[in-house]
Amino acid sequence: MSADHIYPRFAEPGLVEALADTPVVLIHGPRQCGKTTLARMAGEKRGYTYFSFDDDLTLAAATADPVGFIADLPERVILDEVQRAPGIFSTLKSAVDRRRVPGRFLLTGSANVLLLPTLAESLAGRMGILRLHPLAQCELAGRRPRFLDTLFAGAFKTRKAERLGKALAERVAAGGYPAALARATPRRRVTWYRDYIETLVQRDVRDLARIASLDALPRLLALAAGQTARLINISDLASPFQLSRPTIRDYVTLLERVFLLEELPPWHSNRLSRLVKTPKLHVGDTGLASALLGLDAEALMQNRVALGQLLETFVLQELRRQASWHAQEIRLHHYRDKDGAEVDIVLEHGAGRVTGVEVKASATVTAADFRGLRKLKDAAGKRFAAGVVLHDGEMCAGFGDGLYAVPIRALWETT
Repeated sequence: MSADHIYPRFAEPGLVEALADTPVVLIHGPRQCGKTTLARMAGEKRGYTYFSFDDDLTLAAATADPVGFIADLPERVILDEVQRAPGIFSTLKSAVDRRRVPGRFLLTGSANVLLLPTLAESLAGRMGILRLHPLAQCELAGRRPRFLDTLFAGAFKTRKAERLGKALAERVAAGGYPAALARATPRRRVTWYRDYIETLVQRDVRDLARIASLDALPRLLALAAGQTARLINISDLASPFQLSRPTIRDYVTLLERVFLLEELPPWHSNRLSRLVKTPKLHVGDTGLASALLGLDAEALMQNRVALGQLLETFVLQELRRQASWHAQEIRLHHYRDKDGAEVDIVLEHGAGRVTGVEVKASATVTAADFRGLRKLKDAAGKRFAAGVVLHDGEMCAGFGDGLYAVPIRALWETT
């Protein structure tokens, strides 16, 4: 896999659409996930000039005189890493209000501006936001998948597929960052991920917040990686540190803001008070998590508990990536009731059609594996479209009532 290999980004059509009718378009997502590459690919065909706020001179000019900086810009510009120059947002607003031209400013940001209320408000109604993730498995394969459409249609067909086995653990450990995947060996990839965390904490997190214990953040992230796919527990995360629970809570929020962690909210139905309302914690990419935990594919095959957790996060992130470019908005949740019945991932779209995905690292599926999905089906009533247990076995088969056992590779394969 060469460093200059460009994978198809299925978010590109959405970006082109937004540039055609919206004055400001922001691509945001974690640093090094491919935002600049995507922006420049789209921009080169359309006459955009590129500026980066990672360049100290550009940043100094924009910070010292935002009005002059914006006024002197060419007709169409890419402004890269805008979270480093928050002062320009109100100036962008004024420029757009004076002359409203579609696709005038293409921004990229490595911090979630939706969590920075003043920035989001200043460009409300003027800015289209596109979330870019690290590479999805289907982008690595170069094939646009139909998994979400098949899931909501409940249209899985009985067929056989080859087991992935160790190849699945290798995909989990590799993750989706293009620069990491370009490394020749798993060991070199781990080095890249560790350097990435160090750089990110020293640069972006320092820009976002004045915090006393920067060195605690990589340790906290490693601890969170060990708790991925579990209900969030701030007390557990705080216990190894000489820091208060509110401080650790703030640090988790900071790590969410730079897309390294995410909270998966609980699904709820107004009819049910017996649902657990705690979000689940997930790491943004399993390659990053594996590197933090010191687990390669071989170690994951030996450690079934860790493989189970990371595989659940891997599936969530693949679904999240596919949902981000889907024609309809798809919301993701988890389901758990007071009796302990759970569904790893609940997907809801449009007028509230509900589906559930349960993830199993093993190759065998039994009727008992559908317990949580049956509970979800009862709770969702007529809105329930289908439920699947994703597994690393060979058979795709129906279990009645819109429930299916589906090989995990169906997530990214089109056949």
